Amino acid sequence: MKTTDIHIRDPFILAEDGTYFLYSQTGNRDENASRGVEVRTSRDLKNWDAPQTVMRAPKGTEAVWAPEVHAHNGAYYLFVTLTFSEILGKPPVDAPDWMPLQKRGVWIFRAASPLGPFLPLRDGPHTPPEWMALDGTPFFEDGVASMAFCHEWVQIVEGTMDLVRLSDDLSAPVGEPAVLFKAGDAPGAIIDPRKGKVTDAPFFYRSPRTGRLFMTWSTFIPGNGYCAFQTQSQSGRVAGPWGAHAPLYTGDGGHGMLFTDFNGRLLLALHQPNNDPLERLHLFEVRETDVGLEIAGEIEP
Repeated sequence: MKTTDIHIRDPFILAEDGTYFLYSQTGNRDENASRGVEVRTSRDLKNWDAPQTVMRAPKGTEAVWAPEVHAHNGAYYLFVTLTFSEILGKPPVDAPDWMPLQKRGVWIFRAASPLGPFLPLRDGPHTPPEWMALDGTPFFEDGVASMAFCHEWVQIVEGTMDLVRLSDDLSAPVGEPAVLFKAGDAPGAIIDPRKGKVTDAPFFYRSPRTGRLFMTWSTFIPGNGYCAFQTQSQSGRVAGPWGAHAPLYTGDGGHGMLFTDFNGRLLLALHQPNNDPLERLHLFEVRETDVGLEIAGEIEP
């Protein structure tokens, strides 16, 4: 299939040994498919092989979101958001259309190959079980593993970006999460105290040229819809503080991630538009400036 033929939200691409691995939840292709994660492979980012299932979600899973796969210490780790029917409590705002507080968290699975099969590291999420949490991504600093994730606005009105340390084998969280920043830190963010403020899709990028540590993330901006933002660690460390929040893409698309292609280009992958079932993978070349990251142009699909 061509890139333009693939319906996908929250795209994630692993580039390794001449092959691009594009991960997505199985429902992108078939809403009646069993819950899980699948992968397509490509040599050119334009033509993709048929999808292969690499993870089947635990029994009772109602939704699978935002899978991403990272190589670490000779294995591959799948970070993915799973939602269940259990209700965690009452909405924080008395609004008739407020979404229910369903049990939702980030799980980590492991496999010997990027093609799976991925099996869970534990029988439960790596995020606090009483939290609505989503979109986990790892970071490794001085031999210490950690995971950034989002504490969802549905539960706390203004979503936050949080960081929790992981054990050396990534099998369990260590200690309590710490807040890195809030959704309202984005320029132009929603300010109404009774409306949800979204944090989505953290992804880390350390510049090989300057050493600066960036994070891309997504939120909704009135007038622009779903947008991809960037922020920089002012200390160069994962704990931050994080500042210089600035838009990276404002064309009603987001949930981005960065990777280097086999031609040495830094690319941003995101879905656009943010409108089911029209979402497609879009790729943009990105360059670093004195101020931060900027899009240099879109890659023809």
